[in-house]
Formats: sequence, C-alpha cells, structure tokens
Amino acid sequence: MKFRSLLAATILCAFPFSSAIASEGLNSGDTAWIIVSTALVMMMTPAGLALFYGGMSRYKNLLNTFAMTFVAYCLTSVIWMIWGYSIAFGPDQAGITGSLANLFMAGIGVDSLSGSIPTYVFALFQMTFACITVALVLGSIVDRMKFSSWIVFTALWVTFIYCPVAHWVWGGGWMGTMGALDFAGGTVVHINAGVAGLVLSLVLGKRIGYGKEAMFPSSIALTALGAALLWFGWFGFNAGSQLAADGLAGSAFMVTNTSAAMGALAWMSAEWLVDKKPTVLGLASGVVAGLVAITPAAGFVNMPASLLIGLGAGLLGFYSVAKLKQKLGYDDSLDAFGVHGMCGVWGALATGLFANPAINEAGRGLFYGNPKQLWIQIVSILATAIFTAIGTLIVVYVTKFLTGGLRVDAENEVVGLDNTLHGERAFEIQLS
Repeated sequence: MKFRSLLAATILCAFPFSSAIASEGLNSGDTAWIIVSTALVMMMTPAGLALFYGGMSRYKNLLNTFAMTFVAYCLTSVIWMIWGYSIAFGPDQAGITGSLANLFMAGIGVDSLSGSIPTYVFALFQMTFACITVALVLGSIVDRMKFSSWIVFTALWVTFIYCPVAHWVWGGGWMGTMGALDFAGGTVVHINAGVAGLVLSLVLGKRIGYGKEAMFPSSIALTALGAALLWFGWFGFNAGSQLAADGLAGSAFMVTNTSAAMGALAWMSAEWLVDKKPTVLGLASGVVAGLVAITPAAGFVNMPASLLIGLGAGLLGFYSVAKLKQKLGYDDSLDAFGVHGMCGVWGALATGLFANPAINEAGRGLFYGNPKQLWIQIVSILATAIFTAIGTLIVVYVTKFLTGGLRVDAENEVVGLDNTLHGERAFEIQLS
C-alpha cells in the first residue's frame, strides 16, 4: 500500500497539470489534438485543394487556380477573425445568426474555453472549415471568372451565406435545435459549396469551346497528389470535429478512411465497367466522394455503415460527373456540384439512416428505430439548398455590379489567365 501511495504521489508531482486541468475544464490532450487537426485542415486548402483543382484545370490556368485558392484562404482567414466567427458562433439571435458581440474576437481571452479547449483554438479550427468551403466553390468556375470578382464574391459569400448556415447547425441556431445531424460539415460545407458552385457556374455560362473541343487536365499527377493530401487532412476535418481526443474521435477517424477507400474502389469499378478504363482521375475523385459523404456521418456511424456510405458515394459521384452533367448540359468545370453537392446530400441522408446510438447517443437513425431523424435530415438539406441557391444568386449579382462583370474577356479566356492576368507560367518547357 505504501508503495502504491508513493507511486501515485510521484505521478501527481511529475504531472501537476492533471488535477489543475480537470478542475479548470481545460484538457491539454484535447487541446493538442485540435491544434494538430486545425493544421491538418489548414493544409487542405492551399495545398490539397490547390493541387487537386490545379491539376484538373487546363495548363494555361493552373496558376490562376492556385491563386484563387490561396486568396480564398487568406481573405476568409481575415474575415473570420474580424466578424465571421461572431456571426457564426456569437450569442444566438432568434436561431438565425450570431450577434456581433465577438467582433474582432472581443470578449475572448487566452483563458476562455469552448468545452475542454481554448476558444482561440476552437475559432481557428472553425476558420479552416470556412476557408475550404468557399474554396470548394471555385471548382465550378475555373478558367473563366475574373480574379477581382472572385475576391469580392468570397468576402460576400463567406459573410452572408457560410456564416449563417454554420450558425444554424453548430452555433446554436434553429437547425441544430431541430436535431439535424452534421458531425463535420456535410450540410454546412459540402451541400453549401456544391449548390453555390452550381448557381455561379450557371450565371457565368459555359467555357468557350465547352462540349466542342477537348479540355485536358494540366496534370493528373498533381490531382492525385492533391487527393492524397486532402485524404490526409480530412482526418483532422472529421476526427477533429469531436473536439476531444477520445474513442469517438478514433471511430470517426476509422470510418473516414474506410469510406474514402470504398468510394475510390466503387468509382473505379463503375468507370472500368462503363468506360473500360480505370483512370487515376477516377480513383482520386472517388476518394474525395467517399470523404464528402462520410463527413456528416463520421461521428454517428459504425464501420459497416461507412462501407455502404462510401459505396454509394463512389457510384453517385461517377454518375453525377460522367452522366448527369452531360444530360443537363451545365459546365461545372471541376465537378464541385457533382462531387460535393450530390455526395454531400447522400451523406446527410445516410446519417439519417445509419446514425447508431451505440457509437454516439446523440444520434439515432431510421435503421435504429427513429424515422423522424431522416425527415429532419431532409428538411436540413432542402433548407440549406434553397437558402444557398437564393443567397448565392443575390451575392453573384451584387458582385457583378461592384466589379463591372464576372467573366474575363473572351480573348483572355482563350489565351489563358496565367499569362494574361498573372503574367506567369506554371512550367517552362524547352522544345528542341
């Protein structure tokens, strides 16, 4: 007994923070994990998404795609810290938006906590979600939107579309109060971005030569690398959304990887069967489709459900990109709507089907005796899609008014935006 008492005293002396943390509410393990998760999600935008989208864009617009991704991250980072966080997570105003009580992060200090982590860490983590959401919209309009218009659009859209939707679901708004389940952003991020991208692409119109000439990606190798970085960062995206280093975070990590892998296999198989060639682009796209679909469900479903979610995402993503887009005739350049919008809808619905109380007692889906949850998910999908479509349309026309038009000149579009806008080229190739 003396030995045990001595050992316990030694441990407490060696780690005096343990009791302090417990009493004060701060958990150093949770904090460390969310800091790492924040870094992982940060990497997803200027590295993962830039490479993923850049490789799929045409060679003459590769740097422009990088530039638009980078500026979206930089601008959103500033907006979030000045007023975005307050709108999304400030004191609730009738379930619709947060107040401006935290403007310029007012009222938040180094000792402020959100659960078991510092509020600054929570705010930064959520900032990375806002950054990647607006950057995802870019996939619908590469090759043809003015850089200045993209900057204005980003500022307006983050403020008036993303922040309110984030508040609805995660900030104490009406959707979360209703019981909608969105663990890491199926509604807030993917449906939101996918619908916005579709609206923006329809207003901008098709690229010159679309449907009449081949538009080859600049580098499938870059896209594959970008998909790998997105996959890596997504562990912070989903597992980090638990906001704690615990078993549920581990479960979210596991189902995220499983769904991504299954999505890749499903897309590859469908493409191989239909088009007779299993492409690297298809594999990379399938990975992202599986990641998108598991995002709202990551903290609510078990591993078998993640297999079904990934399978559905891969097949739906392939159909949306390879068939639906051609049938409807819209020019979603890099398939932001086909992958993020459509697979985001599937993921939100799947959460209403497969949410398992044995994984997370906060969620119980149709297959576990709660059909109401599926209806709640449908309402959340429709409300987000309608609000985002109408709101984005307004933002688009305000942007058009402020910048004198959304689209680059036809000559610049044909020559390429890397040269005409940025005065740079992605590669210097000497031909002998």
